[in-house]
Amino acid sequence: MSDRPPPPVARSYAPTALPPVGARLLAFLAIVVAGVCGGVIGYAVTDLQCGPDDRASPRGAAVDEAAEAIGDDGNDGCATVAGLGALGGAVLGAGGVAVVATLVLRAMAEWRRNLEVSDDPDGPSLSRPGPRSAGTG
Repeated sequence: MSDRPPPPVARSYAPTALPPVGARLLAFLAIVVAGVCGGVIGYAVTDLQCGPDDRASPRGAAVDEAAEAIGDDGNDGCATVAGLGALGGAVLGAGGVAVVATLVLRAMAEWRRNLEVSDDPDGPSLSRPGPRSAGTG
């Protein structure tokens, strides 16, 4: 007698409800693109709300020249606010497309489940249940 374990047995194929890898990859790329676009839009809208950089300052020309010399651009924190707007826009854009992508992938899985594969090699390969008439049932 040998103490070797029995050879592994191959499992039969079981259909999966997962959408194809290509569909999942496209959904991921759509979410990334939507996040980038939402970030750009969020940044632009927030930056526009801060106003132009060359606006007249109530501090006076001498104070503006001194602030420029020490590196203060006088935008009153617009860069931080615009960055937060970009982050918020990216999250909202990516989140919205993620919801839609999830619904589409689930619908694809449901459509695949409803298809019936024919065992007859001469018959049609796929069949769908036909519509029911109102009088039968």
